[in-house]
Amino acid sequence: MKKVILDVDTGIDDAFAILYAIESKQLDILGITGVNGNVPIDYVMNNTKKILKFMGNEDIKAYRGASRPLLTEPNHEFRVHGSDGIGNALDHVTVDDEESDVFAPDFMIEQANKHKGDITFIMVGPLTNLALALMKEPRLAEWVSEVVIMGGLVTKAGMGNKLPNSEFNIFADAEAAKIVFHSGLNVKLVGLDVTHKTFLTRERMEDLKGTKYYDFIVESSEVFRGFSKERYGVDGCALHDPLTIGVVLDPSIVTTENHFVEVETKSELNYGQTICDFRGIWNKEPNVEVCLDVNHEKFVDMFIDTLKQRKS
Repeated sequence: MKKVILDVDTGIDDAFAILYAIESKQLDILGITGVNGNVPIDYVMNNTKKILKFMGNEDIKAYRGASRPLLTEPNHEFRVHGSDGIGNALDHVTVDDEESDVFAPDFMIEQANKHKGDITFIMVGPLTNLALALMKEPRLAEWVSEVVIMGGLVTKAGMGNKLPNSEFNIFADAEAAKIVFHSGLNVKLVGLDVTHKTFLTRERMEDLKGTKYYDFIVESSEVFRGFSKERYGVDGCALHDPLTIGVVLDPSIVTTENHFVEVETKSELNYGQTICDFRGIWNKEPNVEVCLDVNHEKFVDMFIDTLKQRKS
């Protein structure tokens, strides 16, 4: 099985990604690292531990990471993820305060060194933890097989979800993203270009009825679905973070191209924009494998079929 570290800022779609990654039974999850993002780091850690306990997978450890971006102020998305980050759907699950004393970036370095060339980082939150790890140990770029990132927007200007041209995860720490993109890591970018095509509609959620996850999926996504109905006219939630897991499990579900991608860190209008040089105007070597299209029907079926396996 592919060895992975999953880096999350556990809101609703992060929670779905954790469910999907574990229930796929195709990934050796060495640990889950938490980062400030959708919600503050305390919420991220609490939500992650609740998900793991709810699933019965408390053997997988969660590691606390960065509590703020490298340079900017923290930015959160309670309007999408609810007051606790997961729509209060696991209020009945209690977890203790016990955590590993290993800082998430140090855990990344330690595991990458231990599994040189045989580890994938799946990043579905801001890239602060990975940037901190790279600043401490630049050789990380040589040790990690691949970094698959949910973030950015390259083909649909004006269709961002934080600024017109910016996606939340990159916007939340653009300086960190810039470090990662220029590190020499083998980066695959799963952006809004493709994730917005993967809506789990309220209707499709009914396919999970009778499974362990039906109630959680429906209840946790209520706020998210309300936001989607208002913003996009769809009663559902885009599977941003689960698609990133799906790309690791089956790369054939997306169409990709290699290009040079830069991150804007200075403009008030475009902070966090991922600028892809499709025409090679800058004459720079490609640094990112960019996802441009997805077989969205196949992926949503994959996601549902995986979660349907768990009846109780």
